[in-house]
Amino acid sequence: MRSAERLTRAAMRAIAMATLMATLAGCATQKSAVSAAPPAASASAATADAHEAAPATAPAALLRLMPVAAEVQAQFERALQAQRAGRTDEAERALRTLAQAHPELGGVHANIGLIQRAAGRTEEAVAALERAVQASPRQPLYFNELGIAYRLSGQFAKAREAYERALELDPAYAAATLNLGILYDLYLGDGAKALDLYDRYLTLAPKGDVAVTKWAADLRQRKPSPQSAINVQVAKGGKETP
Repeated sequence: MRSAERLTRAAMRAIAMATLMATLAGCATQKSAVSAAPPAASASAATADAHEAAPATAPAALLRLMPVAAEVQAQFERALQAQRAGRTDEAERALRTLAQAHPELGGVHANIGLIQRAAGRTEEAVAALERAVQASPRQPLYFNELGIAYRLSGQFAKAREAYERALELDPAYAAATLNLGILYDLYLGDGAKALDLYDRYLTLAPKGDVAVTKWAADLRQRKPSPQSAINVQVAKGGKETP
């Protein structure tokens, strides 16, 4: 099996949280760039996590918010301040209180899901992010984050559907394009589709991406082998450890 690169995933996840912290109701389309991992000959589970979980920067423009009461906005901001400061238990409690009072706010559920996912509580994260997309079904960012949670839980078909839904809402969404390519490459065993998505992602990455360029080159040169088939089966069985 291809070896996993050693990456600082805690820092990656901290950056990831910034992508949702700016949004409350989440009713506008949002594009999010993904960071380049260190050069690699081919994609691996560790680099998949890094690319999925680590947008390079916070969104260039904040999402437009549905009108909410000033006190609701203030409660949300206080929860986000705690989240940014690393007081995740406090933040989660505040967000849960807000979610109970205002279940229609997708951004609240999404931030709960990110906290839970970062803590390794993947099943809870899936449930929270499912609530986020139910509340804000036009928000591609939430579908992308749900796809990551599904992938981490071994639900690869659902991850594919979530990424595809994100791309239906925003065909130029670079992060979801790349994440779907990684899913096809590592977990669904379809190199041709992965290559198409990697190439599409590279057209959406204005500064390029050295790692993904190498992954695409590797796929073009790769020949199916019994060992690669074994690797795909291991991944499908949910036994691969990122």
